[in-house]
Amino acid sequence: MGTHMKTTIEIQDDLLETARELARREGRTLRSVFEEALHLTLAQRRLPVTYQLADESFGGEGMAPEATDGGWEAVRSAIYEGRGT
Repeated sequence: MGTHMKTTIEIQDDLLETARELARREGRTLRSVFEEALHLTLAQRRLPVTYQLADESFGGEGMAPEATDGGWEAVRSAIYEGRGT
């Protein structure tokens, strides 16, 4: 471990009591509980945020030829087919 620095922080009473209960239950020091929590929080925030779309593909032959060959107008006509204007 590196060097240590004493500091004073203000935290909510209920949060402190919860941390104390955890330390007692696990036979640890309050300091070790806070250090672990801080390490986990800092490590989590260093991770790059990535998002991957779920694979929602389905079987089939792809788009109908009239849609691919006819361009946007053919697709639009198919969407609105049978609807009144």
